[in-house]
Amino acid sequence: MKKFLVLGILFILPLVAYLFFASGVHNFAKLPVLNTSIGSLENFESFTKEQITFQDKITVLGFLGKDIYNKQGNAFNLNQKIYKKNHGFQDFQFVMVLPYGSEKAVKELLDELDNIADVSGWKFLFGTPESIKTLFDSLKSPHQLDNNLATHYVYIIDKKSSLRGRDGTLKDDESKVYGYDASSVADLANVMTDDIKVILAEYRLALKKYKADRKDK
Repeated sequence: MKKFLVLGILFILPLVAYLFFASGVHNFAKLPVLNTSIGSLENFESFTKEQITFQDKITVLGFLGKDIYNKQGNAFNLNQKIYKKNHGFQDFQFVMVLPYGSEKAVKELLDELDNIADVSGWKFLFGTPESIKTLFDSLKSPHQLDNNLATHYVYIIDKKSSLRGRDGTLKDDESKVYGYDASSVADLANVMTDDIKVILAEYRLALKKYKADRKDK
């Protein structure tokens, strides 16, 4: 009798654990969509002259402004806490928006970042003040650009050009999160890191399902 009891426990416990974690993935694998009408990047010119788009990319979008030296700390924080851990994901990119005239400062920043990690996923776009304001306003976040067309906050844009974040529904005491404060290592490490993991896992699961469906056919 004890033998069958032990065998039953050994069989049932892993099954229960699997069902528990499977239900957790089902319930928490998607980062909420906050806005589905983000502006495009067609009015911007990239540092490398390549065409940059939100479509089919998971993007961390930032606004460094015309005084980029005051935001270098933010860039290094993002590079260490977010980019280095996830840049191996093929469709992951960082897009930093700045006004025309910032090209030299961007080159210097890229050289410094390149000493720390591969920077191929960092994309710098230049535009007019009007185009920058239009793109920022399309996020419909509670944040504002400063006089240098910059903000400490960065934003997660998904492959369908939608703003992702936290809508306050997962926990009773959780507030909405439209963006992440890149000047705060704690915010990046404790909040953004988790949300990036969630959205990357979401697309990995979707890719696995797609491949499985193709194989079945």
